[in-house]
Amino acid sequence: MKPIRSFLFIPGDSEKKIAKADATGADAIIFDLEDAVAMDNKAAARKLTAAALADRPPGKRVCQLWVRINPMDSGMAKDDLAAIIAGQPDGIMLPKANSPADVATLSQWLDAMEMESELDTGSVKILPLTTETAIAPFYLGEYASAGLTRLYGLTWGAEDLAAALGASTNLGADGTWAFTYKMVRSMCLMAAHASGVEAVETVYVDFRDSEGLRTACLAARSEGFSGRMAIHPAQVPVINEAFTPSEKEVAHAARVVAAFADNPGSGVVGLDGKMLDVPHLKAAQRVLAQAE
Repeated sequence: MKPIRSFLFIPGDSEKKIAKADATGADAIIFDLEDAVAMDNKAAARKLTAAALADRPPGKRVCQLWVRINPMDSGMAKDDLAAIIAGQPDGIMLPKANSPADVATLSQWLDAMEMESELDTGSVKILPLTTETAIAPFYLGEYASAGLTRLYGLTWGAEDLAAALGASTNLGADGTWAFTYKMVRSMCLMAAHASGVEAVETVYVDFRDSEGLRTACLAARSEGFSGRMAIHPAQVPVINEAFTPSEKEVAHAARVVAAFADNPGSGVVGLDGKMLDVPHLKAAQRVLAQAE
């Protein structure tokens, strides 16, 4: 699966917004059954989301279709899955994941449901939100050895973590993330790469600030994130552009790959007066993969 640049949240109970999903330009839509849906609307959201998936069967989808279910300890997660699994979502976003054990349990549920629905086992991927509870950051390093074959990537959340900590804000005096949130963001980024999966940046809450979003996305990509979640369709083109390598980057990456190809078996090559080793090759290969 190639990296997904943009994940756009759409409330699972909004027929109007679901109808516009295909025109957003997002690489992936996340039909939300959790925070965007009031408790009284959960059942209706499941039905609408199931219908949206059925109307867009695999092979005829404009983009990937994911579903954010309710947390594992909510008592609703299994009902969410049972309602939508026949529609063959491309992936499940798991909010408030406390540890890899939650993802492993979700994966076991998916194993059974895919079998019952006669779907290919393992076809549905998982993207957990890994920092939304106070305990979750302490388990980030364990994803690398957990053997979670459905894991698409790891992402993090600042809003729910702030609520879990009783914080009045998750921002510092300069308007950037406060120390705690910078720390867990970095831990999530490292855990994703240690696990060999994608690192997905969290939402940018001010959907009217396109320039701020663009700056934040470019910084995130330079650090190693491959995509970002969006809360408004207007954010999608900005995210897609920022997480797409420029022509200059692609051209340089192609030259790096070619230099190593011209020197098979060599761990170090020279290019433009600089010595490049295997990490540079891997970085160049990643740029070319993203450009596709």
